Amino acid sequence: MTRLLATFVWLLSGGGGAALAQTPVAPPAAGFNVTAITFFVFFVALTLAITYWAAGRTRSAADYYAASGQISSTQNGFALAGDLISAGAFLGLSGLIFGTGFDGLVYAVGYTLGYPLIVFFFADQLRRLGKYTFSDVIAFRLAPRPVRTLAALSSLSIVAFYLIAQLVGAGQLIQLLFGLPYLYAVLGVGALMICYVMFGGMVATTWVQIIKAILLLCAATFTALLVLAHFGFSYERIIAQAVEVHAKHSAILQPSTFAASPWSTVSLALALFVGAAGLPHLLMRVFTVPDARAARTSTFWGCTIVAYFFSLIFVIGFGGLAIVGSTPAYLGANGAPIGGGNMVAIHLSHALGGNVLLGLNSAIGFATILAVVSGLTLAASSAVSHDLYANVLKRGSASDADEVRVAKYATLGVGIAAVLLGIAFEKQNIAYMVGLAFSISASSNFPVLILAMYWKDFTTRGAVVGGSVGLVSALVLTILGPPVWLKVLGFAQPIFPLDPPTLITLPLALATCVIVSILDRSA
Repeated sequence: MTRLLATFVWLLSGGGGAALAQTPVAPPAAGFNVTAITFFVFFVALTLAITYWAAGRTRSAADYYAASGQISSTQNGFALAGDLISAGAFLGLSGLIFGTGFDGLVYAVGYTLGYPLIVFFFADQLRRLGKYTFSDVIAFRLAPRPVRTLAALSSLSIVAFYLIAQLVGAGQLIQLLFGLPYLYAVLGVGALMICYVMFGGMVATTWVQIIKAILLLCAATFTALLVLAHFGFSYERIIAQAVEVHAKHSAILQPSTFAASPWSTVSLALALFVGAAGLPHLLMRVFTVPDARAARTSTFWGCTIVAYFFSLIFVIGFGGLAIVGSTPAYLGANGAPIGGGNMVAIHLSHALGGNVLLGLNSAIGFATILAVVSGLTLAASSAVSHDLYANVLKRGSASDADEVRVAKYATLGVGIAAVLLGIAFEKQNIAYMVGLAFSISASSNFPVLILAMYWKDFTTRGAVVGGSVGLVSALVLTILGPPVWLKVLGFAQPIFPLDPPTLITLPLALATCVIVSILDRSA
């Protein structure tokens, strides 16, 4: 099997992959990579063709927001998985494992465990009660205008952090392979995502996600097999080599960072576990299938695909540490990977398969980012057009045409804001930034949504006050904590120590929702 894989890579890379059984091939020259660009152009052309096709099928608000509920459960399962398997998973987690070892795996486990919560508690109820967005569900039994306003503001905050992570990954990837400045790279990705959502809506976004998920699963599987083949299909040898090359040696097999701050670890686990159930772009997928049964089935397939992918990250992450970490040509003067920690998976691809595998995995990583940012942008524009414009400002009297028009304008505004934020957060690890989005989701959307569906005494005032407390406290404590105060603003010490603040903000939001609802005497 090892010889078969080695021969296959050798054929793909014109002989360059023969080094698979011995040492990694030399890294590519910095800047223009013709093989990668060829794959990039192909995937961009393919996604634009899908957008053109979808534009002809997007005529109403139902088409734009939810593909008129005509996506099958299997298709939606792949699209759901595609929404969660983002650049933060493929690129960011590999970088985290390269830097911290075991600690990086906590994110992979956390992302995986959050999905079943949607299956068991949310999918069925959301599909029965909602129309386009999760705010339809809480507005079903509470006063629509205040709760929709809260839901829209919360969704926009979550999407902002998630979009930052994707754009940072895209910018660093294009900068490394094309030799373009980071600024131009982010601008290019922003332009593409605006195009997909403005013209193709949910139909285009779904099919881009499906294709991207299939390609990413194949690429991750193949890369993991090559890593195993390189070490004689012995995971023990991978770990041994990773321990040998890392500066902390065997300490990377222990929860070093998390052990030093156990309360932050518990807070992170809580954010990852319940945060997925409040992510607006994931919840929107429940409305793209015909009925509640299809919603349950699609989330089951999503869980299965996500679990399989993150199991591959265990191999790819430590394989990247073992191979890239032991090859000086892939490392800068300070010992960090060239292009940043987010590029470990890309360097690993080149080490195992030369320019062909590097180009293929880079293009798939780029397609991953494009697909995820499209779903996020659609969720943000829906919050503006469907919740704020159609139901708050127009009180439900807006026509389909007006609503879709506002959604397209909102897409443009969200895209511009996302590009500016992506430029500001250039140096952040993308898996880490996704974790912050989960934290805000867990503190704002999750408490309101679960209480609205399962507690009959929940009131509008309880939802608005509790949700606002969760949202504001999560944002303020994130800014005052290590993510922004220390790493972005450059202060010596954070004002608030927990990172993320979910351990404080989630109980605070839930308690406020319950107490205000109990004390509320309104109808």
